[in-house]
Amino acid sequence: MSMLQEFKEFAVKGNVMDLAVGVIIGGAFGKIVDSVVGDLIMPLVGKVLGGLDFSSYYIPLSGQEYGLPLAEAKKAGAVFAYGNFVTVSLNFVILAFIIFIMVKQMNRLRRAEPPAEPAAPPEEVVLLREIRDSLKR
Repeated sequence: MSMLQEFKEFAVKGNVMDLAVGVIIGGAFGKIVDSVVGDLIMPLVGKVLGGLDFSSYYIPLSGQEYGLPLAEAKKAGAVFAYGNFVTVSLNFVILAFIIFIMVKQMNRLRRAEPPAEPAAPPEEVVLLREIRDSLKR
C-alpha cells in the first residue's frame, strides 16, 4: 500500500475527523470565553476594584516612562505585562470550569444503567439444588 493511500485512510478515519471538528469548535469557544472575560467580567471586576483595567498593567523594563498605554510601551521596549497575564489566567479558569461542567454533564448522561437483578434460575435448577441440599443432610 502506498504512503499516499495510507495517509488517506488515516485522514478520513472517524477519530481524526472528530478531533478536527473538536479543535475548530474549541477555537471558536475560546474566542467566546475571551470575549466574556474581556468584555463582561473584567470590566465588572475593574469597577468593583475602583476602575482598574488589568489588561493595561505593566512594569517597564527598558527605561520607558510608566504612563504609556501598553501597546506604545511594548513598541518602546520590553515590558512585564502582568495585567494581561491576569486576564489570560482568568480566561483559562473560566474555560476549564465550563469544560468541567460539560464533561460532568456528559458523564451523567452516559452513566450506565444499574445492572438488572439476575433472572430467577429455571425450575429444573431449583429442583436439582433442593435434591442436592437434602442429600447433604
